[in-house]
Amino acid sequence: MAEKLPPLDNLVAKLIQDSHDTALMVQLAALAFSIVLGWLARRALKPRLGKLEETWSAGAEGLQRVGLPVAILAAVFLVREGLRLWQSELHLLNLAIPLLTALVMVRLLIYSLRYALKPSASLKAWERGIAWVVWIGVAMHITGVLPRVRAAMATVAFESGSHKFSLLLLFEAVTVIIAAIIFALWAAQFIESRLMRVPHMDLSLRMALSKAARTLLLVLAVLVALPAVGIDLTVLSVFGGALGVGLGFGLQKVASNYVSGFIILLDRSVRMGDMITVDNKYGQVAEMNTRYTLIRSQDGTESIVPNEMLITQTVVNHSLSKPDVRIELPIQVAYSTNLEIARDLMIEVARNHPRVIPEGAEAPKVFLRDFGDNGINLDLAIWIKDAEDGQLSLRSDIYWGIWTAFRKAEIEIPYPQRVIHTAEKTS
Repeated sequence: MAEKLPPLDNLVAKLIQDSHDTALMVQLAALAFSIVLGWLARRALKPRLGKLEETWSAGAEGLQRVGLPVAILAAVFLVREGLRLWQSELHLLNLAIPLLTALVMVRLLIYSLRYALKPSASLKAWERGIAWVVWIGVAMHITGVLPRVRAAMATVAFESGSHKFSLLLLFEAVTVIIAAIIFALWAAQFIESRLMRVPHMDLSLRMALSKAARTLLLVLAVLVALPAVGIDLTVLSVFGGALGVGLGFGLQKVASNYVSGFIILLDRSVRMGDMITVDNKYGQVAEMNTRYTLIRSQDGTESIVPNEMLITQTVVNHSLSKPDVRIELPIQVAYSTNLEIARDLMIEVARNHPRVIPEGAEAPKVFLRDFGDNGINLDLAIWIKDAEDGQLSLRSDIYWGIWTAFRKAEIEIPYPQRVIHTAEKTS
């Protein structure tokens, strides 16, 4: 015996049937009144949103995006309940409520995605997909097709042991999980923004806490969403065993990099902004993610270093205890040079550069390294605090200044030369 289909409850058809009824004019007036009432309520709450933006900018921006449709939705709902005292058929208002609800859902979900994730092409695809799903669902609801579609999806089912799975259950599970993940990402981004504003907490510790909060919220979102749609969590035990086997084989490196990322953030051996050298790569730590660390070199190239490498290999951190970095500039002068004058000129040029630390224990110094074949080799040692700005322009400026000072003082920078002795032949 064929299963009886649910009856069609087409709100659009009912509205068309009442198009010539005088009651429709009353509903149009009620809808217009609700829109005006919602706009006035939104305008009255705008000053309060301005004050809220000072302490919670994300929440204030979200309320501004959905404030007007929410206010109109509330006004329509209240007006509809009031009109029920005089007439029972309110098809126009019944149609307006799901449309306004869909608008609120779309705006809220898209705003949450934009707040939680970085702008990208995939993000725009997700936004379009969510909007299409919501509006298609609303279209099926107002045309009365949705109950029949749900019934048809429920018939496509299979059993696994004592559990029954259907296409409808799968769709609901995916929908609820996606919504829960979006909310978890939004909450994680909110927690991260709050943590980043704590000035007395170390940056690495703040990042570790924010990433741990993100992971915990995502796991909780899935664990709460599955029982909400009727899926028993004991079913996941099989998948948990498969995941354990995967971690033991193919996912071992991924898990190792993930754990290494938390270790690095907690022990603070490598921090954001540090200048490090690892695997012959020198640069600034630009990003620290759960799987890898991004190192940006002085020429702009970016190296993706797995977090495990920062744990298992030797890492030279040039700014671990303090940001000062020592730079040596080799210079050769002729043997006829007055070394005291050359030393003073080199120190003066270095001190006049804005990036060089001019005084104290880290003041510029000149060392006599050795006596070369063509001249005397000197080393100008300087200290800087902004190694992340690079060294190429700094070296060029200082060498340029030394060249100009040496030419004025007639100090020779020698070039390779050889002395040849000839022996006279005696008769």
